[in-house]
Amino acid sequence: MSSFTDPTALTHDQLEEGSAFAPRFDAHGLIFAIAQEVGSGRVLMAAHMNAEALRRTIETGEVHYYSRSRKALWKKGETSGEVQKLIELRTDCDQDVILLTVEQTGRGAACHTGRKSCFYRVLRDGELADSGEPRLFDPAAVYRKS
Repeated sequence: MSSFTDPTALTHDQLEEGSAFAPRFDAHGLIFAIAQEVGSGRVLMAAHMNAEALRRTIETGEVHYYSRSRKALWKKGETSGEVQKLIELRTDCDQDVILLTVEQTGRGAACHTGRKSCFYRVLRDGELADSGEPRLFDPAAVYRKS
């Protein structure tokens, strides 16, 4: 099982310049994660991970997140088939954000709305406007309640 170094056991220089992977989870045990598409570099989504989600991501090569609203671990694409295959994992200088370079599988949609990216709206004249990005799947059909 993957283990992490305790960030409080490191000096500032060790944390920011060293080789120890010491993710700094917040007071709720979460760390912010950004998923970026391999090749294009496009930001697909942003979410949170707890230690278990981060461990499972590293161990399986498939991205897992933690849902704050459901208070549960979830594997990206478990229901929709839109699995994210981990290509590379990076952390920022003070190790409180994770950057995931992923291959978005399935139909290519990272967003639960069926779009490629969760960032499909643009602020124009103070209002959100749809960018015109097409849905790659119908969320009503994919996420049907039993």
